[in-house]
Amino acid sequence: MTRRNISRATHDIQDHPLLVRIAHWLQALAIVIMVGSGWRIYNSAPIFGNYRFPIWATLGGDPAISKIAHMDPGVTNALNWHFTGMWLLLASYLLFMLHGLISGHFWRDLLPLHPRALLRDFVAALTFRLGHRLGEYNQVQRAAYWGVLFAVFMMFATGLAIWKPVQLSWLTALLGGYPTARVLHFIFMSGICLFIIVHVTLVALVPKTLVAMVFGRAAAPIRHAEANHAGE
Repeated sequence: MTRRNISRATHDIQDHPLLVRIAHWLQALAIVIMVGSGWRIYNSAPIFGNYRFPIWATLGGDPAISKIAHMDPGVTNALNWHFTGMWLLLASYLLFMLHGLISGHFWRDLLPLHPRALLRDFVAALTFRLGHRLGEYNQVQRAAYWGVLFAVFMMFATGLAIWKPVQLSWLTALLGGYPTARVLHFIFMSGICLFIIVHVTLVALVPKTLVAMVFGRAAAPIRHAEANHAGE
């Protein structure tokens, strides 16, 4: 069925403009770089006891030396990767935010958020009864997207506080000091990783969402039960 012949009355349709797709994949690449290099940096000065991430899951440094050294001698290389990922993430994040604000995507697709409806959809998700229609965002998805956008913003804030604790002493102090900023940075990183796990799981369950993010559009016939529900 061609794009012209697809009717929104009979099909769920999801569109992603080229700008959104570029920003999405650049953010995905940047997060992989930042998480991998961030874990290597963490290994050089762990926050939580002696726990360290496995070398194979990190980026930067010399794995051969790291196996026999408690302090990672390749942390400088990891920092270079981390800053590269940071600038890439910042550029793609700003691109995505500007598009969302100017196009109205945020207000049209990710709002409103209702506490009662969010709780209902959350319970449905926990019991595997939460439905999904292509091109529509349920309350859990809306909350998750706002949450990850906030988490990325806080990653920048806490990262700057760690990177420039003297020059940006006011920011470091606002975040509770250098040690607290490190913990917060780790927490928001973990939140982003959790979002990615859930996001990839949902894509696996509804593969056409990946088609839309790669090619710009995907369509699926509306099932009768969904059509009747939508008309209620």
